[in-house]
Amino acid sequence: MTSVDGDDLAELLGEQAAFYRAVAAEYDEHALPFPGGSELSAAIDAFRPAGSVLEFACGPGTWTPQLLRHAADVTAVDGSAEMLAIAAGRVGPEPRVRFVQADLFGWRPDRRYDVVFFGFWLSHVPAGHFASFWSLVADCLRPDGRVLFVDDAHRTSEELVEGEDSPVVQRQLADGTAYRIVKVPHRPADLQRQLDGLGWRIAVHPTAGPFYGARERTRGRPRHRRDRPLDERGAQQYRLPPVGTPRMPVKLV
Repeated sequence: MTSVDGDDLAELLGEQAAFYRAVAAEYDEHALPFPGGSELSAAIDAFRPAGSVLEFACGPGTWTPQLLRHAADVTAVDGSAEMLAIAAGRVGPEPRVRFVQADLFGWRPDRRYDVVFFGFWLSHVPAGHFASFWSLVADCLRPDGRVLFVDDAHRTSEELVEGEDSPVVQRQLADGTAYRIVKVPHRPADLQRQLDGLGWRIAVHPTAGPFYGARERTRGRPRHRRDRPLDERGAQQYRLPPVGTPRMPVKLV
């Protein structure tokens, strides 16, 4: 897949940020009616994101209430004030949540966390920022911290305005206003190899639909490779639930 560089990338990321500010008011109108969403939700509960949790790109708070079922506190970061306002309304008066408006491509943490979670964000990270993003994840984690993420690889033919080899797609609002955004259709096996190359010990699993998820228990910084592979019992602990669980729509983000 081709990449975007320099001024073009900066312009693209600016347009992507503008899209998520603009789409916030109609976010619930954009959903993927595919199976696999309930598997992602079940995976979060099985992972049990306890302790202090950092949520990247929280959007309108789709996953924040579920994180709060397990977390002692959640710091939810997003670049859109409009999205954060919706998320705050969804969560309600909850003292355990801190909302932070920030550009994730320039933001740095003011503390470390037990868990870093991001839902449907990694596919919006361009290839040129992939390694630096995972360096940020490492900087946000305590030495024994863990990572969990979920995402999808869905791109419609109408979105592929620059062809299948481009990471750029075009998304439209309900009124037809169009924006370009990054949407990298990661394949689980390829993504796992990329992460392994950066020193992360992680397994990426597909679901029944166009979704995938991955989780890891880390040791040390900045390289997060275990001394030995997971044994059979440990590997089972990190698998997503089996395909075929009840369907639920997942928001397109």
